[in-house]
Amino acid sequence: QVQLVESGGGLVQAGGSLRLSCAASGRTFSRDRMGWFRQAPGKEREFVAGLSWSNSITYYADSVKGRFTISRDNVMNTVHLRMSSLKPEDTAVYYCAAGFIARGGAIEYDCWGQGTQVTVSS
Repeated sequence: QVQLVESGGGLVQAGGSLRLSCAASGRTFSRDRMGWFRQAPGKEREFVAGLSWSNSITYYADSVKGRFTISRDNVMNTVHLRMSSLKPEDTAVYYCAAGFIARGGAIEYDCWGQGTQVTVSS
């Protein structure tokens, strides 16, 4: 299994920035894909951004393209999410997840962190 611990959430004004971090430990070699998801009150959890440990591929939800940047530190087994130009609608609990490429090519995320709260005030 892979253990994930998020940090870096908090309260920020609209237009501000935050950087979230996700420290991975355990059988990290078994999960090539890492992602960030978020869940706002009363809404379903949604994908935000993702990457691969082994190559430079990154991908983003349309709602955060150009504002959020996902990156990795392979030495420290840490994934970061740099969030800029934050909006009140970005308010949510942000979760880090680890996954793999399942049959058919879809990414299956099966290891989750505990989440970190991000609140953007207007």
